[in-house]
Amino acid sequence: MSDTSHFDEMQGPGGALRSPYDQYGAWFDQQDMARLRKKAREAEEVFRLTGITFNVYGREEAAERLIPFDIVPRVISAREWARLERGIEQRVRAINAFLHDIYHRQEILRAGRLPARMIAENAAFLPQMVGTTPPGNVWTHIVGVDLVRTGEDQFYVLEDNARTPSGVSYMLENRETMLRMFPELFSKNRVRPVSNYPTSLRKSLAACAPSACTGKPTLAVLTPGIHNSAYYEHAFLADQMGVELVEGHDLRVVDGRIAMRTTEGYTPIDVLYRRVDDDFLDPLNFNPDSMLGVPGIMDVYRAGGITIANAPGTGIADDKAIYSYMPDIVEFYTGEKAILENVPTWRCSDAESLAYVLDNLADLVVKEVHGSGGYGMLVGPAASKKELAAFRAKLKAKPANYIAQPTLSLSTVPIFARSGLAPRHVDLRPFVLVAPDKITITPGGLTRVALKKGSLVVNSSQGGGTKDTWVLEE
Repeated sequence: MSDTSHFDEMQGPGGALRSPYDQYGAWFDQQDMARLRKKAREAEEVFRLTGITFNVYGREEAAERLIPFDIVPRVISAREWARLERGIEQRVRAINAFLHDIYHRQEILRAGRLPARMIAENAAFLPQMVGTTPPGNVWTHIVGVDLVRTGEDQFYVLEDNARTPSGVSYMLENRETMLRMFPELFSKNRVRPVSNYPTSLRKSLAACAPSACTGKPTLAVLTPGIHNSAYYEHAFLADQMGVELVEGHDLRVVDGRIAMRTTEGYTPIDVLYRRVDDDFLDPLNFNPDSMLGVPGIMDVYRAGGITIANAPGTGIADDKAIYSYMPDIVEFYTGEKAILENVPTWRCSDAESLAYVLDNLADLVVKEVHGSGGYGMLVGPAASKKELAAFRAKLKAKPANYIAQPTLSLSTVPIFARSGLAPRHVDLRPFVLVAPDKITITPGGLTRVALKKGSLVVNSSQGGGTKDTWVLEE
């Protein structure tokens, strides 16, 4: 089952199980295949009945699809997790410090560690946030850090999701499903729980309440509405936290606060967990045509009347051109070398890098600087000559729009296939909660898996699936 070109997380050289999988492997060997196939079908049915779907754009208009769930867990040892946790926390602290700096004194630009044009010419930089300090000085309340693994101790950060990271509902439902299907596995393996995430999220957000808050903070989740691809998750999280799910038309400015319509009239909100992009947040300050936001919310925010999570303007930390400077950013704000490495990155805005990328296009992955969800990218080794030629033209026309990276040999974890266990490539998105006095990292996160043999694209919008992620206790 192992092939030498990538790191197999379950099996070592010669087919011996790696220690985190000892218990699982022993259990699997005793299982009846027909029973497991039945369980896999049951799990799919649970997901269908719960309504865990996401919308795929560009096929039929916003067609709903079920994200495939695989019943083989991904297992991470306590030692591996401890190192990841340290690296993630260091990175998230640096991102918060960076965001505060670029909207205030811009020390990193003065020190020459980041070119000024990276900020000045960046569409994700919001001039409206200059001089603003969010309550508790927390910019990124919820962060998803995408990690890939290439070896026993080699983890790389693929990207930072500091705007509105999604996928946490799948992490929670995946665990719930595994507990229901295979309770015996959890008595054999001491797996760290993830079910307290909604409680932690609520506490973490409440700790970021604005100065205008008196008494117990009132929280709400702002959704663009039922047609959004992550609507299921917005409703799920509001429900799990026990807070209201609101749309822009439910909110208005009342006495210098943002208030939501209730049966008893309008109630002020202290913390708004928004799943609406910056551009649509406030038609008076951003896109005037937006029907999704709240007119005047930015003025209330700047005056300390509400906390918006994540803060407007955090999208610049997601930017893939900024990503290429993250090792410098981490060192600049923490005084330490980055614990977690970046994937080597060529910035196509640089003439020498562009020349290299054009010469080696067939071996590289090229991504749009502001892109997400696996859209607008080129996977060189999988592209046809025609696709390569079309992308070459795009790069020459707008080089600053792209970065390029080597095709990493991502680690594999087995999936439950017709023939038994079969290796497939995976990534990992741990979820991080930031409060003024503490950073909480949920043990594990969302493992996304490329279900097609040999494929490196794990995005659900591109046909990937998910699996439960176990972090073992000591």
